[in-house]
Amino acid sequence: MSLKKYYKIAKYTLFPICRSLTGNGIRKTLDIIKKEFPSLKIHKVKSGTKVFDWNIPPEWNVNDAFILDKNNKKIVDFNNSNLHLVGYSTPLNQFITKKNLFKHLHSLPKQPGSIPYITSYYKKYWGFCLNHKEKLQFDKKYKNSDKFKVVIKSNLNSKGNLNYGELVLKGKSKQEILISTYVCHPSMANNELSGPIVSMGLINYFSKRKNLGKTLRFLFIPETIGSITYLSKNLSYLKANIIGGFNLSCIGDERQHSCMFSKYGNTPSDRSIVEAYKKLKIKFKRYSFLERGSDERQYNSPGIDLPIASIFRTKYGKYPEYHTSLDNFDFVTKKGIQGGFSVVKEAIKILTKKIIPKNRILCEPQMDKRGLYPRISTKDPKKNIINYMSFLQYADGKNDLKSIAKILNISSHETKKIYKILKKNNLIID
Repeated sequence: MSLKKYYKIAKYTLFPICRSLTGNGIRKTLDIIKKEFPSLKIHKVKSGTKVFDWNIPPEWNVNDAFILDKNNKKIVDFNNSNLHLVGYSTPLNQFITKKNLFKHLHSLPKQPGSIPYITSYYKKYWGFCLNHKEKLQFDKKYKNSDKFKVVIKSNLNSKGNLNYGELVLKGKSKQEILISTYVCHPSMANNELSGPIVSMGLINYFSKRKNLGKTLRFLFIPETIGSITYLSKNLSYLKANIIGGFNLSCIGDERQHSCMFSKYGNTPSDRSIVEAYKKLKIKFKRYSFLERGSDERQYNSPGIDLPIASIFRTKYGKYPEYHTSLDNFDFVTKKGIQGGFSVVKEAIKILTKKIIPKNRILCEPQMDKRGLYPRISTKDPKKNIINYMSFLQYADGKNDLKSIAKILNISSHETKKIYKILKKNNLIID
């Protein structure tokens, strides 16, 4: 029932909002989510702040934007669709010839009935987007010498902020699962709002579960710069505690199920996705990490190395409606959202139950003082001693017990026994 509620909120309340990397649209979106989940914390980081190799851009807001023809008629109007304005367009109020105007008009000849989604976040630019049919009509209707009035009432505030939302569901373990989605695209249903819908459904579901094993951390961030900002502020904590997680994007259509594993494709997160699909008897397509394009890029970057995989229905860039006005709630359905939600929910449940040991000791521990290694060395150490040491080598927070058993080529029963002995001796945590 709750998932239908969040679908309705997204369709009728969130969809019309003009969002971007920063600005009132993101704050309004986060405030609406916070009304559903009061424990959501809304953070802000000042524009200009250096975050790794990036700087947070000025805060962008827009009140109005339109183009008037020589008869004072609006031929493109931001109020009809927020996709009509190129994201982060600079303010403008001047007359311009048709020839120069057309240099700033963007359309899709291969999809003549749709408005494209275009941005220019880090380079000063202005522009408008419209469907190609209208562009061709304008070309025929007006002369090259005709002048148009272009008005863009936008603001780029260097003293503004970037905002993001964070919600934590505490579990018994310090180990955490990260669920990340983004809230920066205007009026697109699959590429934008499907992830927040599913995330809200997950928060509602897991907040009602008793004895939650691992802590769940949910992020609602602007794509790329948001994850980079969050990582720059929290990296040491995340590296110490995150054992897996999922980036959610384009997860609300009915066409297919798909995913992208973490960089090397061998983490508990990756295995949990496969186990979830198998349990739900769902056929899926796995995309190579070389085809990455969302925040899995940031979480798997060298030096970050968080085991975060991505879960989709139809992957971004693989459906014709992507980054156009056709990505709407005719394309994203309740059934599609439910299907995406079911996969992520199952993958989280599986990952939560996995025992993922982590060696507490830096470098090789001294085993003999714990009675786990003979004080007098011999030519042939016992097999169980070798297994203790091998277990510790692979208890790096990247392997669950099933994986360690496979690596060591021993039974799951023997692996569990070794795990209990090492945990009793305070050599590992989970």
